[in-house]
Amino acid sequence: QVQLVESGGGLVQAGGSLRLSCAASGRTFNYGGTGWFRQAPGKEREFVAAISRSGGNTDYSDSARGRFTISRDNAKNTVYLQMNSLKPEDTAVYYCAATFESRPTVSSPWPYWGQGTQVTVSS
Repeated sequence: QVQLVESGGGLVQAGGSLRLSCAASGRTFNYGGTGWFRQAPGKEREFVAAISRSGGNTDYSDSARGRFTISRDNAKNTVYLQMNSLKPEDTAVYYCAATFESRPTVSSPWPYWGQGTQVTVSS
């Protein structure tokens, strides 16, 4: 079992930045890549970004590409999501997820999830 805990959410003005963290514990050797998803009120959960186990491969949604950067520090079992140029439409609960696939995409199975962290962007 893998446990994921997100942190770093908060309230920020449009144009600002936040860095989310996802700390993994448990059987961390048993999973591959990590992803970030988000869910806004009244909307379905959507893919934001994913990173491979090695950190050498990344994937982004169209809305995240160019503004968000996913990275990882395997020594700390932590994955980050640096979010710049934030917009009000980025307001959502952001979730970290882990998959067994070493090079994940939005279509990968995501059996492990964190509890989420709220990001609110004011206009």
